[in-house]
Amino acid sequence: MGTVAEELIALNNDTVMNSTIFSYIGQYVDLDYSIWLYRLLTPLMLTFVLPTLFVLLIYLSISFLYVYKLHSRFILQVYNDGDFDFWDVARTLVAVVWDAHGWIFHGYEVCGMENLPENGPALIIYYHGAIPIDMYYLVARVYLKRSRLIYTVGDRFLEMLPGWSCLARVMKVSPGTIQSCSNVLKEGNMLSISPGGVYEAQFGDSNYELLWRRRVGFAKVAIESKAPIIPMFTENLREGFRSIGFAKRLFIILYNAVRFPVRPVYGGFPVKFRTHLGKPIEYDPSLTPEQLQEKVAFAIEELINKNQRIPGSILHGLIDRFITKKKNE
Repeated sequence: MGTVAEELIALNNDTVMNSTIFSYIGQYVDLDYSIWLYRLLTPLMLTFVLPTLFVLLIYLSISFLYVYKLHSRFILQVYNDGDFDFWDVARTLVAVVWDAHGWIFHGYEVCGMENLPENGPALIIYYHGAIPIDMYYLVARVYLKRSRLIYTVGDRFLEMLPGWSCLARVMKVSPGTIQSCSNVLKEGNMLSISPGGVYEAQFGDSNYELLWRRRVGFAKVAIESKAPIIPMFTENLREGFRSIGFAKRLFIILYNAVRFPVRPVYGGFPVKFRTHLGKPIEYDPSLTPEQLQEKVAFAIEELINKNQRIPGSILHGLIDRFITKKKNE
């Protein structure tokens, strides 16, 4: 009996103690408010976490390429054909992963694939989203469907990223000069350039205005190489990923000072991505670089006005996943 009574007394003391602790916490922490705040901030935090999944996918691709390179001796023993390109298998597997990601996460489609040449050069000029994920998807889709690799001009800051050199070498991504880009096209390859670059990525918005700042380098490349230009725009690109909307002037000052992406990006929303490739703009020796730049800008703006809801809407971008717009490849 004494033992049972002692246990009851101890249990009662524990209950009183727990009640006292919760009462003490309640004086300083509003639990209902904390729960409400947690529920409110969780979606906000996720919008900044999701873009890191894109970075993670890039580094998974890089890791695979390093492992593939590490086992090069064994791979070359299996494929001992003299015409075998060592990196073809790696590019194909990376392309499969990216194409699957685009199809699953964004229902990725390409309209106007017939405008890309089966053979020969083409200069693809595209609108740059907050993250150029559409270019990764297009490179993968074209490589799988046409067995052609699109060379890409990337910003110089990418060279500072750990591991980037391997991916850049395999997938043919480089800063490029007018001469080197012209040589790529003269060799019969396809090349993609975004005249707006990182500036357009950082400071563009859902109104989809071109921010090219009088850049005519791509036009000089097209004139020197005599390659046709393919205008490109991806629908809902700014609804998938966006730059934060406040303190824009401050971020512009910082960007101009360091020439490095400084404006945070959020999103990762699974909106519909539909890349539109326009009719080729053929070489015209009578056009100056400035005139050609205006002509290409007009062509891309036409693609935007024809295919993009302005201003862009994340909700409508999600709804577009369930709407069939046109025949595509």
